[in-house]
Amino acid sequence: MGMPLELNTMIVTKGREKRLDENYFSLVKDGYRLYPLDIPIEVKRTIDSDLNGMGVIRKVEWENSQTSITYQLVSLNSTN
Repeated sequence: MGMPLELNTMIVTKGREKRLDENYFSLVKDGYRLYPLDIPIEVKRTIDSDLNGMGVIRKVEWENSQTSITYQLVSLNSTN
């Protein structure tokens, strides 16, 4: 029996991210997901939305069929 695993190359928040500190956020996603660590990747609200910014994933945890990530927002695309 295999373990279902999804490879993600962007962070899609769907508005569920939680601010931990100034530029650090946590996000919990259903299922087991693999993300690249320590390199900038796109952060979007939905998969089809415009780019919100770039983030660097600092920590990935798998538990109870969920993936928890901690990421640092390193640049922000602003409409101001």
